[in-house]
Amino acid sequence: MKRKGHIIKEVKKDSIAEQLELEAGDSIIAVNNQEIEDIFDFEYLMNDEYVELLVQKANGEEWELEIEKDYDEELGVVFESSLMSEYKSCTNKCMFCFIDQMPPGMRETLYFKDDDSRLSFLQGNYITLTNMRDKDIERIIKYKLAPINISVHTTNPELRKKMLHNRFAGESLQKIQRLFEAGIEMNGQIVLCKGENDGEELERTIRDLEAYIPHMKSLSVVPVGLTKFRDGLYPLEPFNKEDAEKTIDIIERWQEKIYQTHGIHFIQASDEFYILAERELPEESRYDGYIQLENGVGMIRLLLEECKCALDQYESDDRVVSVSVATGKLAAPYIEQIAGWVMEKFPNVTIHVYTIINYFFGEKITVSGLITGQDLIGQLKEVPLGERLLIPINMLRSGEHVFLDDITTDEVESTLQVPLNIVKSSGQYLIDALLGIEDAKEDTNYTAYELKEI
Repeated sequence: MKRKGHIIKEVKKDSIAEQLELEAGDSIIAVNNQEIEDIFDFEYLMNDEYVELLVQKANGEEWELEIEKDYDEELGVVFESSLMSEYKSCTNKCMFCFIDQMPPGMRETLYFKDDDSRLSFLQGNYITLTNMRDKDIERIIKYKLAPINISVHTTNPELRKKMLHNRFAGESLQKIQRLFEAGIEMNGQIVLCKGENDGEELERTIRDLEAYIPHMKSLSVVPVGLTKFRDGLYPLEPFNKEDAEKTIDIIERWQEKIYQTHGIHFIQASDEFYILAERELPEESRYDGYIQLENGVGMIRLLLEECKCALDQYESDDRVVSVSVATGKLAAPYIEQIAGWVMEKFPNVTIHVYTIINYFFGEKITVSGLITGQDLIGQLKEVPLGERLLIPINMLRSGEHVFLDDITTDEVESTLQVPLNIVKSSGQYLIDALLGIEDAKEDTNYTAYELKEI
């Protein structure tokens, strides 16, 4: 028997679906006589006080059901696929693609390049717009889906074709104009490549995208990530201190201009540029509410501010604690600074901060989210670790206690002979973990670092 529609994986208890005697294995074919393409069609059509469902039962019977409910009340079903359709893969061959720089032999899912607009709304992914049809844009406008996160990289059509290695990449910029005219909220991203879209080209891109304010809320500039696995790929060079200084100068000049005109700073450099340039991080107000936090923009400033506030809550005492913290090269100086604050206030607390060099992907990769279990074990097995080892939650696969190289936290604990404390991305959790406060418990329901096509 050929199944129609979208198969239900689970029916929630005490839901409308349970009352209607829907079951796992049943399929929803249509809502209000309209076939369902994916989760957005389904949720849009279900937002009504009267709904007609066409359902195919697991035995092949078709049921027509009439539902009266509150406008935004959910049906109460979970589908086999969260999108209710296949993921759309990327059609580009970007010169900076991180996934193309992955080592061989890793799990298959890490090599999948998504460029699916639906994941922009559901997970915050950045998309290039190159595989979106007019129908997709029209649906975003019709359903008022927002915000949409766009990997712009450059507004020079010819350069964008080159960078994305896609002859349609220049044309897709016209879709930003359509979204702007429809009032759809957007965020932009530029992965900066030395000698390609930096300097005058960066100036052009910022100038062009300023025209989309207020519907384009923010624009981040992040340096290209270069692993040691670039054989046969487009030759790219890492940014040096002078390059970072020039990039920040451009961005801060535009921040001042745009703030005077629009009242927002709009364009922001990632923390990595400031660290590379050896400059002070911007003050908190310049991050416009940390819109681009997931892109590493303001992450360290926010952590510092949160840690100050958290530490101020506690009175100094004579507690005895000895812990260690493992982090990447990028954040290490700031974690050492925070550890210093704690040890100054609590003289019997000892904190060892260890900078983990990324030998797995290459030493140019400095973020903690790409540290593997094997690098962690290899660099910590001969050093004092104290009572517990603290690691940031973004070292692990989303929702699991597994590193990118498939080594588990249990294996790390067993090898290093120390309990792991997985610290959530918050200054309060970090301070509590450093002080050995029992409430600093781990949580596996999180969004950790995932390899995303940028």
